[in-house]
Amino acid sequence: MPRISPPPTSGLCDRPLPKQAFCRYHSRPDRVRCRKVLYKFKSRDASLGLLLLAGSALGAMSDLPRLTGAIEIDGILEKGEWEDAVRIELDVETSPAENHPAPVRTTAFLLEDGENLYVAFDAEDPDPEAIRAYLRDRDSAWEDDYVGISLDTYNDEQRAFQFFANPLGVQMDKIHSDVSSGRGNRWGRDASWDAIWESAGQINDTGYVVEMRIPLSQLRFPAVAGTKTWGYDLMRQYPRDRTRSLASNAQDRNRSCYLCQVSKLQGLDGSQPSHDIEVVPTMTASRIETTDEPGLVPLSSGDLNVDGGLTMRWGITPDLTANLAINPDFSQIEADVLQLDVNNRFALFFPEKRPFFLEGTDYFNTPLDAVFTRTVSDPELGLKLTGKRGDHTFGFFMAEDAETNLLFPGAFDSDSETLEQSNTALVGRYNYGFANTSSLGVLVTARDGNGYNNRVGGLDGRWKISDQHSIEFQYLTSDTEYPLATAIEFEQPLTGFSGDAAKVRYEFRSRDWFANTEYNDRSSGFRADSGFISKVGGRALGGVVGHIWHGGEENWWSRIRASIHVDHEVDEDERLLNHQNVLRVGFGGQLQSWFQFALVDSREAWEGVTYDQSSLRAYAEVRPVGALSLRVLGVIGDKVDYSNDRLGKTFRIEPTVDWSISRKLFLRLKGVYAELETQDGEQIFDALVADTRLTWQFNLRSFLRLTAQMTDVERNQALYEEEVDSRSRDIGRELLYSYKLNPQTVFFLGYSDQYVDEDNLDGLTVSDRTWFMKIGYAWAP
Repeated sequence: MPRISPPPTSGLCDRPLPKQAFCRYHSRPDRVRCRKVLYKFKSRDASLGLLLLAGSALGAMSDLPRLTGAIEIDGILEKGEWEDAVRIELDVETSPAENHPAPVRTTAFLLEDGENLYVAFDAEDPDPEAIRAYLRDRDSAWEDDYVGISLDTYNDEQRAFQFFANPLGVQMDKIHSDVSSGRGNRWGRDASWDAIWESAGQINDTGYVVEMRIPLSQLRFPAVAGTKTWGYDLMRQYPRDRTRSLASNAQDRNRSCYLCQVSKLQGLDGSQPSHDIEVVPTMTASRIETTDEPGLVPLSSGDLNVDGGLTMRWGITPDLTANLAINPDFSQIEADVLQLDVNNRFALFFPEKRPFFLEGTDYFNTPLDAVFTRTVSDPELGLKLTGKRGDHTFGFFMAEDAETNLLFPGAFDSDSETLEQSNTALVGRYNYGFANTSSLGVLVTARDGNGYNNRVGGLDGRWKISDQHSIEFQYLTSDTEYPLATAIEFEQPLTGFSGDAAKVRYEFRSRDWFANTEYNDRSSGFRADSGFISKVGGRALGGVVGHIWHGGEENWWSRIRASIHVDHEVDEDERLLNHQNVLRVGFGGQLQSWFQFALVDSREAWEGVTYDQSSLRAYAEVRPVGALSLRVLGVIGDKVDYSNDRLGKTFRIEPTVDWSISRKLFLRLKGVYAELETQDGEQIFDALVADTRLTWQFNLRSFLRLTAQMTDVERNQALYEEEVDSRSRDIGRELLYSYKLNPQTVFFLGYSDQYVDEDNLDGLTVSDRTWFMKIGYAWAP
């Protein structure tokens, strides 16, 4: 738990060394003297430091003082501004070291004025020139030095609002959940959430300072009379040769929860949740030139399309928030990261990026991906209600969509279609939390259109048995009917049909061991048209068991992780679909590196034949210098050629380069190269995907970004059973200027085009051109 300091008194140190691991300083020369004594103490008697940290883990309650004057958020700790603040030391390194004394000193200051929470960090550094700080768009500085605060405003150890800023004041915020089944996360982390708050940072000769002003209107918390009690944690990311996480609270790795281990903050007497209304009118203008037959039919010159819209956020009660969108602009400003879609059987997943759907997404998360808002394509009206009252959490959204996106899942592959007809989409979610991080929930979704409907409903839950053991489950049932012409074209049932899906997962996590087992059952008639479930018609049982070794400062490695993974999948007639055994070993160490190797042995059924396959997968990431990050994934081994029903050999490599060329200029290169050959070595296809983004960040609010994307596929026509192009190429370019006063007050101006090349064309031929502009303004009446 944090060490809390009262307002300063006189003298060099108000507590003697070595009885405490830290003391406070009141002038720069004195800071140097105290720091030298402190480091000598830590190196001489680390065990005493650990005892001190263990003692602090018993818990601490911080009183949050009320601000009597004014604070300017400028990244400078002006004399007198923070003198009444509660001072808290971030004196624990939680990773990679395990609750060791922090290697550098960080002091946080906290105050409130009834309407805002003020937070400042004095982050000292023995080598300020090594501080990593670059101008970036918001939510893009996770590889930099940064500091932040986590606020469990309901004090229920389930969800927390988190606010971070790098040394230049670049903002990052997200919602952390200990109970949400976030895709790909140990805990749910919703980095798409954006609040309107103020931050500033400056690098100085002893480190850097960050100041924050967080309006309480941006937070949800219960309407409690008198003093409020919130959970909180203060954090600092310190990336050098290794990335070190420093905090005000120790973390027991034998407890599989985060918010259950944070301290408490009490204050805010008289403050109440906001009932404010936030209105955001938008205007978009675009002109599109396109053709369905490039090279044969010229581009059609479209008219200038100007459209207005309105979104509104209203705190109806302290426990209920409404979001309304009328004729909203749900366009996506930036292109998705390009993915390779060659020799794939199932639909590719692209994350949601539209602000209306991003807010409160964690309310709708369930073990099965039954809610995926990108199924809503072109809505004319959107309404969302989210809230929390005590142990009860609920969410609802409705959208009138001008198009109907459909995903047809199967046991061996999936297909998709967009119907040019409207539908009404509804999603309802209720969750009851108990025993801190256990819960029971209900989910209902519905989509209705002309000759079409899909309804899904069911139960889910999570039971935290102990600090190491947990179980989650979900059961859903669905009823579906497609328009007759669509059902015939995509070989779906011609009348209404039903199905169900179930998932059960047990997980064990401790400091040194981890294991899980998971069972999935999805009948062939199950459809979740408001979600993203691309595979049905089978049952799967799998499990993982693994061990973690933790290194120390004397080791070249900081962590070694080894695991065995087994999956077995059959269809509804108990015929094998896939069986896979994976042996995986990974280790991390200096230069912020991580290396991982996996041996995969599998049996896969395709078109009545079972293929035995073996492959080697390798992953590496390293940061040779602070401004350059390198990552690469490679695969070599056997691979089924799904287009031609045979076993082939594959080689695949996916490099990523992130290069901060200067403080303002950033380059990201992502690529995929894949080749597939017959067992005799004949080329079946070679494919290349490249995604390049060059960004010039003018300041904290504006940037100019050039994006270039390319797909190039060469196929050996003699080895294909169906007619294919010998070569196909796509090249897309986008130039985007962005200005963001805050996440809702924005201005975008851009241009994009697309070029294609196939066998019937003489070369790259333009197929689309688009000019676009968007203006949005957040107004609080």
